[in-house]
Amino acid sequence: MIRRLYDWVISWADRPGGIWALFVLSFCESSFFPIPPDVLLIALAVGAPKKSFKFALVCSVGSVLGGMFGYLIGWQFMDIVGDKIIALYGLTDKVEYIASLFNKWDAWAVSIAGFTPIPYKLFTISAGAFDVNFPVFVISSAASRTLRFFLVAALIHYFGGSIRTFIERYFNLLATAFTVLLIAGFASIKFFF
Repeated sequence: MIRRLYDWVISWADRPGGIWALFVLSFCESSFFPIPPDVLLIALAVGAPKKSFKFALVCSVGSVLGGMFGYLIGWQFMDIVGDKIIALYGLTDKVEYIASLFNKWDAWAVSIAGFTPIPYKLFTISAGAFDVNFPVFVISSAASRTLRFFLVAALIHYFGGSIRTFIERYFNLLATAFTVLLIAGFASIKFFF
């Protein structure tokens, strides 16, 4: 089923409405859809490398708005919808752990989830359920999602279609390495200053 969804998402790269599909996919993935928008972003950007940053902007805006929708689900509809979405992905046992991350790291938890392969929808819904400060949530989401999508766009813009295979193969590893370096940097600042 996931493979069919993936193929369906990729098929939008060859259609006239591809940019709108990217927006809708980015919105939906941030709150309930399983396929990350990166796959369509990469396909569109490889097809038109000079528009890579435009595609990244559309992807970022859709994702942040979708994250806000996920927040709304957790804030007002957790019992009705939020719990079902989280259970669908088998992440129910992670909700309490997410609560502890919010208590300890607040905005950083959202930022890390927004940039890495961690299921962002789990954090958007949980942020609403645990009443994370909404402006902080939006700023953290905007920063991390924009960084993630513009990084992909920049690689394709500067290296062309040949970078697609590299990104698809190593994106999760690259995102995780970046996050580890970011956390290590903040930990060293806290430790030394």
